[in-house]
This record gives sequence, C-alpha cells and structure tokens, in this order.
Amino acid sequence: MSRREQIKMTQAEIAEFLAEERTANVATIGRNTRPHVVPLWFVPEGGELVSWTYESSQKVANLRRLAQASVLVEAGESYEELRGVLMECDVEVVTDADEVVRIGGAVTERYAGNPEIAVAAYQFIRVQAAKRVGLRFTPTHVTSWDHRKLGGTY
Repeated sequence: MSRREQIKMTQAEIAEFLAEERTANVATIGRNTRPHVVPLWFVPEGGELVSWTYESSQKVANLRRLAQASVLVEAGESYEELRGVLMECDVEVVTDADEVVRIGGAVTERYAGNPEIAVAAYQFIRVQAAKRVGLRFTPTHVTSWDHRKLGGTY
C-alpha cells in the first residue's frame, strides 16, 4: 500500500475531524483571478459545511461570480501529527431569512459551546441575520491525510 493510501482518512474519520476542528480556510477566486483566502467558522451538516458571513464581504462577491471554493481544515504541530481535509466545493449563497437565522444559531451554538447561549443570543442573531447570508459548501472532491497513521515515520 502506498504512503498516500495509508494516510487517507475514512469517511467516519473525516466527519469526526470536522466535528473537532474549528476553523476552515476558504479560498474563492477574486475579480483579478487570484485566490482570496479567509478563515471561517463552520458547522458540519450531513456531509456539507455551513456558515454565515456579511453579505457585503469579498468572499460573497467572489462566490456570486463563481460559486465554487476550496476549503481547507487542518491540524497538527509537527509533521508526524499533520491531519487535514481539503474539499473542492460548490457553494450556495443562502438568502432565505429563516435559514440564515438557523445557520447563525448553529454557528453560535457550536462556538459558544453551550446551546443555552445560542438561545439567549437569538435576538442578536436575528438582528445580525439582516446583514448576513448563509453559505452552504457541498464537496465535489475531498482529499484527506492523517500522518499519525504512519507511526512517526515517513
């Protein structure tokens, strides 16, 4: 078996990894055809990732021109600890107000670490949603790696 095959994550490992990690680096293509890379908090939902952001953001302008992104989530402090998932995604810019509120609540709950905080923040989320859109990232290709599977050797 090749080293590449050895370090590949299973679907279950990918799901677990995405549930653990907190920040994705999202690359869209800007007007000048150069990559525009930004960090983004996300929530895994059934094989997709969702998030919300300001409607006036550069990433939204880019996604309205080309509804595709590369999404990288990675972890590890040394080479033998490196883990990551790189997803090529089709991206839906969600404008339905109720869905934007739902996504904003899911993001708030995940990063607050407490569902009660999200409930208490509902009014804030609703007010923020007026200026935001949801983003739904649907992977079309996934590459993963977990160097820990090599047992410290490469």
